[in-house]
Amino acid sequence: METVLKKQILIFTAPLACFVLLYHQVIARLVREWWNNDNYSHGFLIVPVALYFVWERRAALKAAEKNPSAWGLFVVAGSLFMLLAGILGSEIFLPRVSILGVLAGSVLFLFGWNHLKILILPIAFLLLMIPIPAIIFNHIVFPLQLWASQFGEGALHVCQIPVLREGNVLHLANTSLEVVEACSGIRSLVTLLTMGILCGYLFDSRLWVRIAMTAGTVPIAIFANGVRVAGTGVAAHFYGAAAAEGFSHTFSGWVIFIVALIMLFVLHRIIVLISPDKKKAAAHEAKRQDLTADTAAEDRNSEEK
Repeated sequence: METVLKKQILIFTAPLACFVLLYHQVIARLVREWWNNDNYSHGFLIVPVALYFVWERRAALKAAEKNPSAWGLFVVAGSLFMLLAGILGSEIFLPRVSILGVLAGSVLFLFGWNHLKILILPIAFLLLMIPIPAIIFNHIVFPLQLWASQFGEGALHVCQIPVLREGNVLHLANTSLEVVEACSGIRSLVTLLTMGILCGYLFDSRLWVRIAMTAGTVPIAIFANGVRVAGTGVAAHFYGAAAAEGFSHTFSGWVIFIVALIMLFVLHRIIVLISPDKKKAAAHEAKRQDLTADTAAEDRNSEEK
C-alpha cells in the first residue's frame, strides 16, 4: 500500500516539478502583465474559475476509465517546441499558449482520452488568461475606437449637441474628446466575454445558449462603451473638460460595465422566455411533485396519529 502511494505521489510530483522548472519565468511574466495591464487584470480570475470547473467534474473524473495514451507525449513535445521557438524568437505568446498544450498532453499521456474530454473546457478556458498578441490587439482596438466615436457622435447629434468628428476625436464647442485605446472598450469586451462564458455555463446547460451568451457579449460591450463615450461627451458639453477626466471618467467605466453585465443577464432571461429549458423545467416539476407527495404523506400520518 505504501509503495503504491509513493508511486502515485511520484506520478504527480515529477511532471509538476518539470512544469514549474520550465515555465516559472513564463508564468511570472504573465502574472506581472495581469498586474500592470488593466486590459488583462481579469486574468487573476481565470485560474480559480478553471479549477472550479475541474472540481465540479471530480465525480466524472473518478468514474472515467484510465487509458493512458502515447499521443500525449507528442502533444507535450509539440508544446515544448512552441516554448523553445518562443524563447529563441523573443516572442511571448507562443510560450504562454504552450502551457495549455503541456497540460492537455499530460492529461492525455497519464490518464487518456476520456479524462481529456472531461477536462477540455477548463483547459480551453485558460486561454482567456493569455493576452492577445499586439498585432491582433491593434487590429481589434482601432475599429472599436472608431465605432465608439461614431456612436458618440450620433448620440450627441440626437441630444442636439454640436459635434465634429475627425477619426476617433470628437470636437465639442468647449473641448475635444479623443477615444483613445483605454476608451475603445477592449477592456470591458475581454472581461465581459469571460463573464459571458461563465454565466452561460452556470445558468444554462444547452450548448447553443452558452454560445449565444458568449457571442452576445460583443455587441453588448460595444453598445455599452458607445453609451459611455456619448455620456462623457454630454457631461463635457455642460460641465467642461473636467467632467471627462479623473474620478468621474473612471467611475463611469465601472457604471457602464455593471450596466453591460445586467444586459447580459437580461439576454439570458429573453432566451429562456423564448426557448425554455425543457430538461430543467421537467426536473423542477418532478421535484415539485415529490415535495407535494411528501407533504401529503406527512398530512396522512398526522391524521392517523
